[in-house]
Amino acid sequence: MDVKTVAVIGAGTMGNGIAHTFAQFGFNVLLVDLQQPLLEKALRTIGANLDRQVKKGQLTEQQKSETLSRIRTAEGLTAAAEADLVIEAATENKAVKKQIFTTLDTTCRPETILASNTSSISITELAAVTKRPDKVIGMHFMNPVPVMKLVEVIRGHATTDATTALVTALCAKLEKVAVEVNDYPGFVANRVLMPMLNEAIYCVMEGVATPEAVDTVMKLGMNHPMGPLALADFIGLDVCLAILEVLHEGLGDPKYRPCPLLKKMVAAGHLGKKAGRGFFVY
Repeated sequence: MDVKTVAVIGAGTMGNGIAHTFAQFGFNVLLVDLQQPLLEKALRTIGANLDRQVKKGQLTEQQKSETLSRIRTAEGLTAAAEADLVIEAATENKAVKKQIFTTLDTTCRPETILASNTSSISITELAAVTKRPDKVIGMHFMNPVPVMKLVEVIRGHATTDATTALVTALCAKLEKVAVEVNDYPGFVANRVLMPMLNEAIYCVMEGVATPEAVDTVMKLGMNHPMGPLALADFIGLDVCLAILEVLHEGLGDPKYRPCPLLKKMVAAGHLGKKAGRGFFVY
């Protein structure tokens, strides 16, 4: 199948980044969300990010205009009916994602591939609510999507070689590196990353060091470009908590137990950069 039109479900940070990237590389993109103000905000964000690329000499003004012209917006999942590929980038909530996949399965053409940008939730479980489990796959992009090269391509239990090959080829067209992984909680990226972020939060809770000190140790001592607590703020502490809960439930190992301080901060609404406050103030 030749993929020409891509629908992206969810206009948040990951969704608008995915839409931006596909449009930049010549695909027609339909960005879908529940409310027009969310879509308008996403378009403003994409425009600002394209402006940055122009200033850095990565794009011309004409390429920016052409990219924006390829993005249309719509409210409601029925708009995805025309897409060759749908990428779900909604909130990291299993029930929400299952409802979206159920609706997409009845809305989209039988040959349409349904992908999820989930960072931890089982692709096999999402595929099970559809009648096309062979065409359901994970495409876990990294944030910020236009910059980061990696895409974790996650095979569910029934995902076929043909579906995997097509998605891998699409990643190459986006100048991304596709890494195939199997369907286990957290896949590879977050199974390795989240325990480190969680342990950094324990260091703060237990008074081992301040957030600034923890991040400085990891940046200067381990050559990380960003400290774990700044990274957690950037990802969103609510997202970190959701992923750790999936890991803890799915693997049953106490090493994935979310730090009580993380739970407390999420309950307080201190979600990181997007909320203006997390371990640091923005």
